[in-house]
Amino acid sequence: MADFYDSLETRSADQREAELFAALPAQIAHAKAHAPYFSRLLADVDPASVRDRAALARLPVTRKSDLIALQKDAPPFGGLTTVAIGQLARVFASPGPIHDPEPHGTDPWRTARALFASGIRTGDLVQNCFSYHLTPAGSMFETGAHALACAVIPAGVGNTEMQAQVAAHLKPKAYVGTPDFLKIIVEKADELGLDLSSIKVGHVTGGPFLPDARAFYDGRGINVYQSYGTADLGIVAYETEARAGLVVDEGAIIEIVRPGTGDPVPEGEVGEVVVTIFNKAYPLVRFATGDLSAVLPGQSPCGRTNMRLKGWMGRADQTTKIKGMFVHPQQVAEVVRRHPQIAKARLIVGREDASDTMTLRCESGESGEALAAAVRETLAAVTKLKGTVEFVAPGSLPNDGKVIEDARS
Repeated sequence: MADFYDSLETRSADQREAELFAALPAQIAHAKAHAPYFSRLLADVDPASVRDRAALARLPVTRKSDLIALQKDAPPFGGLTTVAIGQLARVFASPGPIHDPEPHGTDPWRTARALFASGIRTGDLVQNCFSYHLTPAGSMFETGAHALACAVIPAGVGNTEMQAQVAAHLKPKAYVGTPDFLKIIVEKADELGLDLSSIKVGHVTGGPFLPDARAFYDGRGINVYQSYGTADLGIVAYETEARAGLVVDEGAIIEIVRPGTGDPVPEGEVGEVVVTIFNKAYPLVRFATGDLSAVLPGQSPCGRTNMRLKGWMGRADQTTKIKGMFVHPQQVAEVVRRHPQIAKARLIVGREDASDTMTLRCESGESGEALAAAVRETLAAVTKLKGTVEFVAPGSLPNDGKVIEDARS
């Protein structure tokens, strides 16, 4: 699989950055002009000025966790779309519930590139075992397979015995679905005495792709690759034959930010994945996914030159109830913002004498009781709860993206 989907994948980093940010001002202007939500959110933004990452980082984020309320207040899509509902190809109800629009066009979710990287080619038959009922995953990968000129078995989920029988009869080359369901189908085929040796390729997402599943597929001669995306954005990043992280999709701008903020973190630090895409109908700008990841250094050995993500590393929304009150990552970030001496902080929630405790552990080159007292006062003012403050050396807090650590047993 030494070839590439297109020349975009092998651009130099400078060329990619220049071309993405040359196109971004028009996308932001389009969102601002035609999506009521972005008209309000970006009212004071000059789209022509957003020509690099520093300018993009100054724009407000839109959080996935806010979509339910936004859509309730301004149905059906919270004012984030630029077209009427009747101009869409499909409308989905994702878990949450959040409603997601699918525009017309070829490969609207940008899954073809990820499928190609998995080894799926023109003329292949793909058994698509993602749900076709209300949620978008089935359509996401079907439209990508069609963009590659592949035929699709719209298998959906469940019906394991029938899935095995269909695969044995039609002999698809590829499986697309969740990481564990192919194993269930293969084991059912073994039980029924059916031959599924035609399946040589798999593409999985929607759950953790664990080492034992990888080992099972390797043992059956099935090359399975994974991708990361959301029901709102489509594909964000995908695995290649290098098996060295997930390469970012060419149609997305990715930032990794400190949870609770929109502030980019240094390369390699774990933070929240924030995505900007070029979907004209649903122009998400600085969309905070709620997922944690980190940027890997260097380029993929496969030859693709885009940035790589380490993979899904947990959830960024670490909101925790302490003494009956919710404390949010944004509040920890606000404490840090008010004290420039603090480079980074982590709120440790504990339990002592049947009562909740919290300690703000701060990376700082300074310390002393005066600074500790000031930080304690700010912590109480922001969270409405009392806590202690500890200072640690810069760089000593774990690099896991956690802003709030719940250590209660």
